[in-house]
Amino acid sequence: MSGQEISHPLVKDGWFREINHMWPGQAMTLQVKNILYAGKSKFQDVLVFESETYGRVLVLDGAIQCTERDEFSYQEMIAHIALNSHPNPKKVLVIGGGDGGVLREVVKHDCVEEAVLCDIDEDVLKVSREHLPEMAEGLNDPKVKIHIGDGFQFLKDYKDTFDAIITDSSDPDGPAEALFQKPYFELLSDALRDGGVITTQAECIWLHLGVIGDVLKAVKASFANVRYAYTTIPTYPSGQIGFVVASKNPVIDLSKPVRNWTPEQERKLCKYYNSNIHSAAFVLPNFAREVVEKSLSA
Repeated sequence: MSGQEISHPLVKDGWFREINHMWPGQAMTLQVKNILYAGKSKFQDVLVFESETYGRVLVLDGAIQCTERDEFSYQEMIAHIALNSHPNPKKVLVIGGGDGGVLREVVKHDCVEEAVLCDIDEDVLKVSREHLPEMAEGLNDPKVKIHIGDGFQFLKDYKDTFDAIITDSSDPDGPAEALFQKPYFELLSDALRDGGVITTQAECIWLHLGVIGDVLKAVKASFANVRYAYTTIPTYPSGQIGFVVASKNPVIDLSKPVRNWTPEQERKLCKYYNSNIHSAAFVLPNFAREVVEKSLSA
């Protein structure tokens, strides 16, 4: 469906409301200019609308995935923290990320020779190509290969293949739940070459410390070197989202980039990420640091 005549149950009186049991007692609302797309894929409800102040917005199953105004803070951080923690990442896998934003960031690294995307929902790619072209440009890069399917199943066919794997998943509620559990991180470890690194979306310190602690324990079972970092992003619940970062290299300091762009390159390539932000992302407030350290020392 497309055109201004489209309606959606989450848009009422000109406002979109994000209400979800994963963040009870609070909601995110955005004023809507017009709805660009509303439909149901095999897996989820898909909505794209033009907002008054955040540009175009992609919503899956009622949860905001990205907006044109702030998406770069998430896409850049989840990609560059991983890739700049590896001395020479040549082959990169992105699980999820069908909007293309993470791929757009991955291919900015000249050393990357191949970027593979595995997303379960082909409709997300189609809708993003039509309505979010600045993000979806990553889908069209000549370095990119696209596989439509379940990431968990896809990984079972790969051993010692990738230098970095980035999991750009939705929340652990429904299809993405398996991407937050121990068997998934075992598959990630097996699919990485020596010294390989991962980042995975790992929820909000204001809302999901219990989930974060459980994910850290699950990752620690398969990786010798595990850290937690975060970024700010206004349209994610509580304005913050975190990443678990892990490496098969037990001695590398993940909070310090092993590769750096020049300041001029950083300004040209990135709106949010730079080497100082990379390091600062690992500096946690006391209440979160306590949970992270306890989970990693258990």
